[in-house]
Amino acid sequence: MKPVAIERVAPTPESLRARSGFSGYLACFNGIVWREVLRFVHQRERFLSALVRPLVWLFIFAAGFRQVLGVSIIEPYETYVLYEVFVTPGLIGMILLFNAMQSSLSMVYDRETGAMRTLLISPFPRWFLLTSKLIGSGAVSLLQAYVFLVIAYFWEIEPPPLGYLTVMPALFLSSLMLGALALFISSIIKQLENFAGVMNFVIFPMFFASSALYPLWRIKEASPLLYEICRINPFTHAVELIRFALYVKLDVGSFMAVLAYTVVFLAAAIYAYNPSKGLLGRRGPPGGAA
Repeated sequence: MKPVAIERVAPTPESLRARSGFSGYLACFNGIVWREVLRFVHQRERFLSALVRPLVWLFIFAAGFRQVLGVSIIEPYETYVLYEVFVTPGLIGMILLFNAMQSSLSMVYDRETGAMRTLLISPFPRWFLLTSKLIGSGAVSLLQAYVFLVIAYFWEIEPPPLGYLTVMPALFLSSLMLGALALFISSIIKQLENFAGVMNFVIFPMFFASSALYPLWRIKEASPLLYEICRINPFTHAVELIRFALYVKLDVGSFMAVLAYTVVFLAAAIYAYNPSKGLLGRRGPPGGAA
């Protein structure tokens, strides 16, 4: 009796996904999210640096500007507020912005060390892997933002008690938008050494050309051109969404803008991380020469 040769066929990504099912997606999602959380927990200096910047603005700059930059009655506030009360949502946005950039830095590092190859060659869809990473980064941002709010509470910045709950979706959606933008930027950066320079051209213009530090009506009085730049700045809409949500209100315009920017930035990041179409494909495989 002659032995029968058995032809082995390599499994396709579609067959691997079908074999793993929902439990496989859930295990992959948990692994990526917990990796982000554990990386943050093990980097205590990252946690402290994320809080030092906004606390310096709150305790020093805001106190110094209190007499110069009094804020009139504007929505969502129902009375005159101190400058440190007005600037708090912008400082929360600063935390989300810097954390998003730090998370994208890990992608650049993983690409240089080759660790990103393990993530990108898995049988799961690219959009699922990148979205899971964004959700993990968003969970870290939520933790940092709420720690800042607790500290601000003892500085007599006391939004309505319900505001601490209604601000959570605004924080999470804003972190997704900023994280998606940072993820797209990380696909452009070729070397880790270039990260700091590129971020300076992103973080500081986004932060200062927004409503984080000054009301938009004051900016309009000073410079109509700068006012228009602030209006189209994604960070402005994130700050206003957080500001209104913190006082149990919804800024519909900012919500729609943040949602639209999130879709655009995430689609751009998914395209850029597609090895057959995006920027990574034109530079070579992950872990290779960047």
